[in-house]
Amino acid sequence: MKLRSVLSAAVLAVATTFSATQALAQDRFTLRLAETWGPNFPIFGDTTKRFAETVEKMSDGRLRIRIDSANKHKAPLGVFDMVKAGQYDMGHSASYYWKGKVPETLFFTSMPFGMNAMEQYAWFYHGGGMELMQEVYEPHNMLSFPGGNTGVQMGGWFRDEINSLEDLEGLKMRIPGFAGEVFAEVGVNPTNIAPGELYTALERNTIDAVEWVGPALDLRLGFQQIADYYYTGWHEPATELQFLVNKRVWERLPADLQEIMRVAMRTASYDMLVHSQHANAEAWANIKEEYPNVQIKQFPDEVFDAMYEANERLLDEAAEGSEMAAKIIDSQLKYLEQSRAYTDISERAYLNTMAEVE
Repeated sequence: MKLRSVLSAAVLAVATTFSATQALAQDRFTLRLAETWGPNFPIFGDTTKRFAETVEKMSDGRLRIRIDSANKHKAPLGVFDMVKAGQYDMGHSASYYWKGKVPETLFFTSMPFGMNAMEQYAWFYHGGGMELMQEVYEPHNMLSFPGGNTGVQMGGWFRDEINSLEDLEGLKMRIPGFAGEVFAEVGVNPTNIAPGELYTALERNTIDAVEWVGPALDLRLGFQQIADYYYTGWHEPATELQFLVNKRVWERLPADLQEIMRVAMRTASYDMLVHSQHANAEAWANIKEEYPNVQIKQFPDEVFDAMYEANERLLDEAAEGSEMAAKIIDSQLKYLEQSRAYTDISERAYLNTMAEVE
């Protein structure tokens, strides 16, 4: 009798273990991700692919990410709405594209005259940036995570040289985010155009100037064939893309898969930053030989001064108009002040020293 009880208990234990193992084996998920970029778009598209590969490997195939590029879903600037509605489980885009829907979202991409990439990542992960970003996205049934950084972006391609503020008056330019608002203050007519349409818009004179990313991506799109003047940046010193996740989808995932997602997104973000640095340096090394028509320029001091003043004025207006914007702006400015003090005696001091030595 005793032996029978022991055998029964053993059989029950084996059956329970088998059922748990079988349930775990069936615990598989496939998430659909909509990206703003076209198929096989360099650097940006590489980031989503690396993310998907990492997730599948770390989860041993329990979680897979299916990526739909802009050519598939046909709404490159509609990622916010599609993820919010549950049409897609995830998205990969840039937060400042949604400023017309939720103005506070633009602060989480990059701000003119703001933090560099290292400072901004420190703010996100250690200075309260993630918590503020979640406050903004929470009412829209989404989570937002850093999705890869380009580093400092170039200031744009112009058909004509900019020698004064008068040269900006009435200029039609593709430039998104807060920088577009700053440019509008100094006479530019800013517009936002999907990445796949930028070359055609510039070629057909729909716009007079275009800001995209940096040498690695700009030269691939062929802007140097149309515009000769390539300006250095001021407007996006640390352009952060984003992973958007539908909150209900996220909450259905087991805790271990959620953690795998977090690690994979953070790893993909780092990979994109170093990939951007490598690709831009590689493209820059050959720009003079391959494209002798391109002239590298900086905006005149009077233009910089006017843009800086406009930026300060617009930040004050944004803070007055939105309690949430005020919280974010205050957090960013305080963190920038603290972090930049160290950047000045470390990174900047090193570069200045090397410039003197060389």
